[in-house]
Amino acid sequence: MTKKIYLFGFLLFILSSCGETPLFEKVYSFENREWPQDVKPIYEVKIEDVDKEYNFILSLRTTTDYKYSNLWVFMKTDSPDGNSAREPFEIKITDENGAWIGNNTGSIVETSLYFEKRMLPLEGTYTFTLEQGITASEIDEVLDLGLRVEEAK
Repeated sequence: MTKKIYLFGFLLFILSSCGETPLFEKVYSFENREWPQDVKPIYEVKIEDVDKEYNFILSLRTTTDYKYSNLWVFMKTDSPDGNSAREPFEIKITDENGAWIGNNTGSIVETSLYFEKRMLPLEGTYTFTLEQGITASEIDEVLDLGLRVEEAK
């Protein structure tokens, strides 16, 4: 039964993303619903047109048993010229009253961060590395983390 719920949630995630084909889309799934500190999903995005604006959508899926109201992540960005930057971002999962902020389907909650109309200065491959930003050695009840890049309208 649990596998059916996860499959349904994953299909819903894919279908909700339908529309125009994104420039890039990748989902990293965590084993045993755990995100260990030493696991750092990597996303490599090739940018060929620096005159366009892009939307970046970072999607986190947890179960309803996730015990925190948020999740801090660090995103390290390596640009084609070798420069890098590391920034913290907070993904809010519940509001101050404990209600889910993201889409709740059964026992799965999907929460997204949107970075809209971003321009990248260089053509080439950008590497985005994500790491969880809490002090615990692992975070339980985390299913997957996806990055989608699409041209802004």
